[in-house]
Amino acid sequence: MAAMNTKLLEGERALVTGCAGGIGRGIAKALLAEGAKVVGSDIVTPPAADGIDFLPSDLSRRDGWKSLLDGAIGRLGSISLLVHAASPRRHEEDTPLTVSEETWDAMTDINLRSGFFLARAAGLHMREHKIKGRILLITSQHRQTPRNLPHYSASKAGMTMVMKELARALAPDGIRVNAIAPGSIPGGGASRDPKDMLPNIPLGRTGTPDDVAQVAVAVLSERFGRYLVGTTVEVDGGLGLLTWIPSKA
Repeated sequence: MAAMNTKLLEGERALVTGCAGGIGRGIAKALLAEGAKVVGSDIVTPPAADGIDFLPSDLSRRDGWKSLLDGAIGRLGSISLLVHAASPRRHEEDTPLTVSEETWDAMTDINLRSGFFLARAAGLHMREHKIKGRILLITSQHRQTPRNLPHYSASKAGMTMVMKELARALAPDGIRVNAIAPGSIPGGGASRDPKDMLPNIPLGRTGTPDDVAQVAVAVLSERFGRYLVGTTVEVDGGLGLLTWIPSKA
């Protein structure tokens, strides 16, 4: 009997946004370790290559998503996996009563507008080339609970519906679209110390980028995720089980 291939993503060709650090970088490294060829992208250059083929991009530009996808396809030949993890850094002073139009636009341009058009174009590419690909959007536990940052929560809620719409449209072609909603992950885009959330996390610890990355590998793999479509997987240590109460400033 032939030995089972231990690499879950052998032969896959992946594009990962937001890979300069945090969750995006953790996912890019995990996909690489599981046999995928990976093009990682961000607006800033990562501190080390780690075997990831880096492609700089600015998803706040109107055509940034198209330039990125064209560049990644040029390097990989085709795309079978897309992970959209890019998101601007969040600042606690950008509350519902103070957030500016510029800050709102910067968040929604990258998370929602570029996230949708990039994912749709990747899905159409997969369909055209008869690739049974997978698309994964990184949303947030705050897609459904207030975060006191309306631009962030609204964009993540919108990404959730984008995921469901694309999942329904692309599933007949064998293309699976899903989301992961991380909880409190140090190294993410928040300016507040994630350890402030510890009293609200039943598991008793904050998460790590690798906690999210290992779930991403499972969702994207055909061994574990092959019947998963239009679903948001919570990776939050149980944070979503409790009513979220922000710490005092």
